[in-house]
Amino acid sequence: MRKVYSLVSLTKNRDPKDAVLSLNVKQIQYPEQTTEFNSRVTKTGRRSLSRSISQSSTDSSGGSDTEFAEDDVSPRDRQQINSKGKSDFCIKNINLADFGRREIQLAEEEMTALTALRKAAQGEKPLAGAKILGCTHITAQTAVLFETLAVLGAQFRWAACNIYSTQNEVAAALAERDFPVFAWKGESEDDFWWCIDRCVNLEGWEPNMILDDGGDMTHWIYKKYPQLFKKVKGVVEESITGIHRLHHLSKAGGLCVPAMNVNDSVTKQKFDNLYCCRESILDSLRKTADVMFGGKQVLVCGYGEVGKGCSAALKSMGSLVCVTEIDPICALQACMDGFRLVRLSDVIRQVDIVITCTGNKNIVVREHMDLMKNGCIVCNMGRSNTEIDVASLGTPELVWLHVREQVDHVIWPDGKRIVLLAEGRVLNLNCSTVPIYVLSITATTQALALIELYNAPDGRYKQDVYLLPKKLDEYVASLHLQTFDGHLTELTDDQAKYLGLNKHGPFKPSYYRY
Repeated sequence: MRKVYSLVSLTKNRDPKDAVLSLNVKQIQYPEQTTEFNSRVTKTGRRSLSRSISQSSTDSSGGSDTEFAEDDVSPRDRQQINSKGKSDFCIKNINLADFGRREIQLAEEEMTALTALRKAAQGEKPLAGAKILGCTHITAQTAVLFETLAVLGAQFRWAACNIYSTQNEVAAALAERDFPVFAWKGESEDDFWWCIDRCVNLEGWEPNMILDDGGDMTHWIYKKYPQLFKKVKGVVEESITGIHRLHHLSKAGGLCVPAMNVNDSVTKQKFDNLYCCRESILDSLRKTADVMFGGKQVLVCGYGEVGKGCSAALKSMGSLVCVTEIDPICALQACMDGFRLVRLSDVIRQVDIVITCTGNKNIVVREHMDLMKNGCIVCNMGRSNTEIDVASLGTPELVWLHVREQVDHVIWPDGKRIVLLAEGRVLNLNCSTVPIYVLSITATTQALALIELYNAPDGRYKQDVYLLPKKLDEYVASLHLQTFDGHLTELTDDQAKYLGLNKHGPFKPSYYRY
């Protein structure tokens, strides 16, 4: 019988300075679908791929015929209702709800910390009264987070932060449970902003918390509905792109609520960014490009945690990996890890695969792509879809050949072609699966950050961007460590006194670099 863990009690911490709920842990026991290829040639550099059926498990499995029966009609133009007669949602097909529920149940099996948090909150609901606007990926894993927030007492309205990563069957399962969800796979840019606006613009419903991934929800409210921030207690942001936007807003004096930086929490950086990308990059490339890694020359742009994970994975498969980097510390790490440090322009003619991992813009531009060898694979593992200048490939002399789901050949007049994956959007989230266990760590961090900001007394957090408190980072790690049946060593009173620590943590200062 497999061991899992549950949180069994939920009490307010006796320390009045701490708004986070104290949670106690006790061990308990718990007794391919059809592929459709679209081979049409187009000279348009950007288009919706919503008519393609996904090859990977990130899309619906069974029931795809039903899902695409009305595919020529936009979800915005179809009125759908769930079994309870409710219609406050906009998704691809409500009939996929049963399939989505099975995927959510599968994810719950691996996300033991969140499911345990639900059980702990049966009596006391730390998010009672919270009205959360969310803009994240909508997958089976994030659905477990959504439903956990609901058990904790929150109401929410949700849109997708990426036009390709939504699992239509999961969105249907949430809508069937009366959760207002506005998202489907293959949205256009106009659909994307329309869905966000449908979440925000509801008469009589005013949010007091925001959970964002990329900053689009926060940006939209600042742009269209700034008056709503009068009641918002805080923003929780999980991506480097969103954090950059919040810092810019703060420096300009425009940030009017506290914001919690989940992206730079240790548990997010080390586990989601490093270990998750180390596993998912190989799966993503295989599923899209059918590539053999041994002997391939690979350029990884950026050697942060995402770049480190991608580089390590490809090196282990026999690829010859070189790295670009602007930060001398990260650059030195790359050299010490055995990677060649180069400038992109010096090697762009020779490499077989280019992977961007920076979170910046215009890392790979048209000038670089003009120089690439025939068959070079170009993709992005960073959060921002601006790392590859895809718009520059929309010129009349280039021909786009849509080969399969999320795979396009861009053909030059001389016959040279590059292989562009996911139209420059996040590769692993759009083309593959991501380890459920890793996403459990990030989702638990997000839930605790929401609890912290929502319950914090007035004055604790100013109108600025804050890191997740160290004690919460350690707590998230401790919950997931137990899945491995690991046992932490406990300091003696004398040892704790010698180090000047509380024997129960936090064990490292906020400036410590893991």
